[in-house]
Amino acid sequence: MLLCLTGNSVQAQISPPGLGEANAAFWTAFGIKRQLDSLGKKQSLSYIALGRKSSPDNDNLFSKQAIFVLNHEVYHSFAPHQQYSYAISYRRQPVYEDAAPYEKEGTEQEIRLYGRYAYTVTLGKKWKLKNTIRQEFRKFFDPDFRPVEENFQLRTRLKTQLTYNLSAKNNQKLAVSAEGLFSISYLHEPEPQWTTFGYRELRLGVYYMVNIPNSPFTVDIGYVNDLIRNSHSITKGGVHYLAADLVWNLPYKKK
Repeated sequence: MLLCLTGNSVQAQISPPGLGEANAAFWTAFGIKRQLDSLGKKQSLSYIALGRKSSPDNDNLFSKQAIFVLNHEVYHSFAPHQQYSYAISYRRQPVYEDAAPYEKEGTEQEIRLYGRYAYTVTLGKKWKLKNTIRQEFRKFFDPDFRPVEENFQLRTRLKTQLTYNLSAKNNQKLAVSAEGLFSISYLHEPEPQWTTFGYRELRLGVYYMVNIPNSPFTVDIGYVNDLIRNSHSITKGGVHYLAADLVWNLPYKKK
């Protein structure tokens, strides 16, 4: 996820996950961001999201169902410029054949746990630079929650994001980011074994963020280019995502 700090609060873009081989994809999410304390140092973000994608031989980004996601994350700004978070996520993703006509051949489920540490530097009055490390544990299942070929995966994500304050009116911002993904997997089939740890993907993103006037909602619209190592799509410039999300911001309420 692409995240940027505004004071002690979190303004969040719910960026798309990897959706596999495709030319283009669409990602949309609805989230609820809640302040958990009166100081604004603790927040949570829960969201539901859907993804669609094209086949490798066309550019219709709404052609096929790509993913369904439920995610809950808690953030804590524990020191100046520093933040950590932890999360749990459920994902359900169709699996398609590698050859035309790319028919659906199954469904894979995933339970994901991850933690994140971020350090943000203010550069003048309008710029912020945020560096993030995120460690994930990903467990995979078939539709009946039985093991699949890839039993589980450990993945490390390193991201740099630069945010520019376009205007104080409606809190308009523009963010650009680059994120590298590295992983190692433990295979269940054909025999139990570890894969080699290494670089897998590079995700480049641009997001525009704005608060809807006279409302508690934030809208984020973005583009992400997913460059997957050794994939067919990378020979054509990667997978191109159009993304849009709506976040409902809830203030702190004393119990």
